[in-house]
Amino acid sequence: MLLKKQTVWLLTMLSLVVVLSVYYITSPEQKSTDLAAVEQEEKESQKQTKTDTEAKAENEDTIVSEVAGDEEFEALRLKKDEQRSELKEELNAVVASTDLPADERSKAIDQMQKLNQTAQKEEMLETLIRASGYDDALVRADGKTVRITVKSNKEHSKSAANDIIKLVKKEIGETNYVAVEFTPSK
Repeated sequence: MLLKKQTVWLLTMLSLVVVLSVYYITSPEQKSTDLAAVEQEEKESQKQTKTDTEAKAENEDTIVSEVAGDEEFEALRLKKDEQRSELKEELNAVVASTDLPADERSKAIDQMQKLNQTAQKEEMLETLIRASGYDDALVRADGKTVRITVKSNKEHSKSAANDIIKLVKKEIGETNYVAVEFTPSK
């Protein structure tokens, strides 16, 4: 009789763990970085408003190219985030599916964790590059390939690109290919 009570207790606890795990995985993520992104977008929109006002005051027909450059960077960021969101949704569907074996669901969970880690590393690199004195940076990591677009008025040299590559290898680790592209800030 004691053995049956222990077995029932064990099965109850295991089922509770499984239910909580599925709930945790399928629940929408609360990102603390979303607040930072909203604040950054507000600052950029304020900058755009100021530059638009100044440009109109100087010349009615002038179009500020800085705004177009910022919009281009933001469009690339949004596209990258959208692709990641779609992939996360697909992985969530795999995890939530009860028809698939546990090892496939486990692989999907691992992929979701890798996506989150990659996104965090990209944000960290963008912050570090901006802190190095550049106007803006966009980091896109796909597996072992990292592409970086840096917006700056600084002189673009091989040593500056090397510094950025060293920073990438320090933060991300070993990569097969790192490309650094400089675009002028206007």
